[in-house]
Amino acid sequence: MAAPIGLFLVRCANFINGELYGRATNVWWAMQFPKELTENVGEAERAIVACRQIDPSLMSSDAIVAAVRHQPQVKEVLRGILTPRHPSQLYEAFFEGIVLFAILWFVRTRMRQPNGVLTGLFFIFYALFRIVVENFREPDASLIAGFTRGQFFSFFLIAIGLAFVIVAKSQPTFPKKIAARD
Repeated sequence: MAAPIGLFLVRCANFINGELYGRATNVWWAMQFPKELTENVGEAERAIVACRQIDPSLMSSDAIVAAVRHQPQVKEVLRGILTPRHPSQLYEAFFEGIVLFAILWFVRTRMRQPNGVLTGLFFIFYALFRIVVENFREPDASLIAGFTRGQFFSFFLIAIGLAFVIVAKSQPTFPKKIAARD
């Protein structure tokens, strides 16, 4: 049950650090991530030229990323250069953290299931959420058979999760009930 909480915190950290951001979009909640400059040479060059007019010491994309937090003029310049993107880290935090925790908590507290079912459900739902949310995330590696790396490996995770559920249901053992102390 702790895994979804950890996933939630990791995805929030990804968002705070501006890493693993989403694909370009024009939705009203789109965000811009200054760390994009470290990966996009064209945008980085435009940003350096524009930001050097504000502060001549801003000669690299790393310096610009650091300056965004302290210099509002730099932030304004970057608004016209950076691409609006899905905040996919927040989508992942919601689905892989909050929704997954709620599902597992419901199954754990409301249904008596054999040992292994909860693990299998974790793998299955994590993989399904990952496959869906990866559609909004900028791929960080080359595609495999038309799928992002996260989507591709998630198919195997679904198979492993199904195996856990099948074995648990075919050879059920149940958790021992803890006796209440007086």
